[in-house]
Amino acid sequence: MAFTGWPAEAIEFFDGLEVDNSKTYWTAHKHEYEQCVQAPMADLLAELAPEFGDGRIFRPYRDVRFSRDKSPYKTNIAASLASGGYLSLSASSFGVGSGIYRMAPDQIERYRTAVADDRLGSELQQIIGPLERQSISVSSHDVLKTAPKGYPKDHPRIDLLRYKDLVCWKEWPIGPWLGTAKAKKNVVEFLRATGPINAWLAAHVGEARDPHGRR
Repeated sequence: MAFTGWPAEAIEFFDGLEVDNSKTYWTAHKHEYEQCVQAPMADLLAELAPEFGDGRIFRPYRDVRFSRDKSPYKTNIAASLASGGYLSLSASSFGVGSGIYRMAPDQIERYRTAVADDRLGSELQQIIGPLERQSISVSSHDVLKTAPKGYPKDHPRIDLLRYKDLVCWKEWPIGPWLGTAKAKKNVVEFLRATGPINAWLAAHVGEARDPHGRR
């Protein structure tokens, strides 16, 4: 089916789940999740696939083995795209991300080598500037408090060198627009805008390698 946005029932479902994160609530409202939350996400991913690659919806169940919070269900629906995109819908916002989240040690090493290079590092800065002017944040989930070993503290790109990954993110508050094709428009505009940073990462960081050097 064509993607026409998420109905109001999708947000109502997550509102209820945040109040009662239990199997009882989930079982009673599973049909609403499948029809009003999951199905529109699947339709959106199908329409994005020709340009951004196949999508995959994450499981709604939380891994509570190592968590103090034992609530069994995620209070958002999330999906990834083969191109590196990430989508998330919750009761409060709809967000889209891209980049590389949680780089492996070999990726961090290649990332910092590229950032430190005058030509490649300057190229990355030139890519980031226009994104930030479009209210797209470019940051890291984990930032060193000081310069990484082997790099001077006064390096002109020290802020980027302290990053342990590089993620682009933009989110919008929930509103009537979510029930229209504007939701897809926002995703497409974001993914096209962040395409250059993904290309830079692909060219100069690449995929993680295992300890034996294989991809």
